[in-house]
Amino acid sequence: MEKAGIHKNITFHVARHTAATIVFLANNVSMENVAKILGHSSTKMTQHYAKVLDSSIMRDMSTVEKCFAHSEQ
Repeated sequence: MEKAGIHKNITFHVARHTAATIVFLANNVSMENVAKILGHSSTKMTQHYAKVLDSSIMRDMSTVEKCFAHSEQ
């Protein structure tokens, strides 16, 4: 943290939240797999850690749009 110039107290909880949101979900890891990685028995608990990112929504909507465009041809 010192090398990065971060002057906050980073806790284990913050690290788990960051990993779930930024590392896993932003890179197409499914909610189910994130739950398993974090040791949760269901995705309900994982949802407390992992916020849905706008970029993930845009990526998923783009995929849907491509599927529809492809099916219309």
